[in-house]
Amino acid sequence: MQNQIRIVSTKKLSEKQKQLMLSANFTIFEEDFISIQRKIFEIDSMNDYLIFTSQNAVESVLRNNKIAEIKTKKCFCVGEKTKAILKQNDFQVIEYSDYAAELASIICNQYSKNSFTFFCGTIRRDVLPEALQLAKIKLNEFEVYETLLTSYKIDFVPNGILFFSPSAVESYLQENKIEDEICFCIGNTTAEALKYVTPNIIIANQPNIENTTMKSIEYYRQ
Repeated sequence: MQNQIRIVSTKKLSEKQKQLMLSANFTIFEEDFISIQRKIFEIDSMNDYLIFTSQNAVESVLRNNKIAEIKTKKCFCVGEKTKAILKQNDFQVIEYSDYAAELASIICNQYSKNSFTFFCGTIRRDVLPEALQLAKIKLNEFEVYETLLTSYKIDFVPNGILFFSPSAVESYLQENKIEDEICFCIGNTTAEALKYVTPNIIIANQPNIENTTMKSIEYYRQ
């Protein structure tokens, strides 16, 4: 491995994640290129099942004054960590997948006669709601958090950049250009946000932070 690989992480890493990269002889610039602001929201009605596509949505809903009533509903969710936080807080998860498109397929093929309530952020992708609308599945939505872009100007040329969401890609590009840097992406959705920016995209085998950081270490060990 060449000396001092310079990595930008668009999300602050845990101490364990950071130490793993430092041990691989990386230097790391880390900042949260997006921030989350909880929204106060009123729930007027809920359908048969609930949908969560992020941990942020779960954490916001947990603060709602109708949380006891909300927990009576079974859940569908995207992501292993979203499922974990739901279960830790006594929700029953009956279906989950790594991507919203996969979850939409499960719902349309197996639960088309049911209705759904989707808890989401202000910047949410259209894949899942559009799929349900096309299948004429009843859906209502509540925006429960706001995603804010918090860009930082990078004053050096990194070897690689870690991206964990499409919003982080958008935030990074507000102040910076991507030229020859290798972009390590947490998943396909994040990689999609970079497809017209650079061909230098590597996608994690599993959509989590640990796998994304390991992918960068493996790449530079080659």
